[in-house]
Amino acid sequence: MSIYVGNLSYKVTQEDLSAVFAEYGEVKRVQLPTDRETGRPRGFGFVEMATDEQEAAAIEALDGAEWMGRDMKVNKAKPREEGSRSGGDRRKGNNSFSRNRY
Repeated sequence: MSIYVGNLSYKVTQEDLSAVFAEYGEVKRVQLPTDRETGRPRGFGFVEMATDEQEAAAIEALDGAEWMGRDMKVNKAKPREEGSRSGGDRRKGNNSFSRNRY
């Protein structure tokens, strides 16, 4: 199971996030996605802990808590759905637009 952590400060580091969640148990992994073009943090992350009980305790304690000037959103991460990326239907290629013909 993984925990989604949203509304993070753009200044947060993996070490910062790990330290906060370590108060509730063993942190196995922390991910902070970055924007591909700018390399800047995207304002959310994912935390994996050693047990489901530790994750539940962290979610209960930290959801809505203020940290680094922002109210964190903390909940169970939902599995990534295949094909859920934005940008339209890529299978259509360059012919995915319509043309008005008069």
